[in-house]
Amino acid sequence: MQDLQSIFNRIQEAKKKQKDIKRAYRDALESSTEYNDINEELKTLKARKKEIENVTREQFSSEFIKLDDLKIDIDSDQEILSDIALNKVIKGESIEIKDEHDNEYEPIFKVSFKKMS
Repeated sequence: MQDLQSIFNRIQEAKKKQKDIKRAYRDALESSTEYNDINEELKTLKARKKEIENVTREQFSSEFIKLDDLKIDIDSDQEILSDIALNKVIKGESIEIKDEHDNEYEPIFKVSFKKMS
C-alpha cells in the first residue's frame, strides 16, 4: 500500500499545476477584445433573463413555497435514510433499496479530509 502522505503530496502538486494552467487560460481570454465584448453582451442578456425570471417567479409564488417545503422534506428524509443505512451497516445487516422500476441501489460511503485550522 502506498504512503498516504506521498499520495496527498502528489494530489497537492497536481492541483497546483492545474491552477497554473487555468490562470494562464483565464489571462489569455481576458486579453482578447472580442471575448470581452461578448462577455459584456452576455451580462446584458443575463440581466434581462433575470428580470423575466423574477416576473414569472412572482406569478408562481405559491408553487415556489411548495417547492421550498418539498426541498426541506426531501433533505430531512435523505438524512433519515442515511442514518438508518449507516446503523444497518454497523450492525452487519444488508441494505436493499429498489425504486419503482426495480432498479437496486446500494449505499456509498465517502471519506474526505478537511484542513485543520
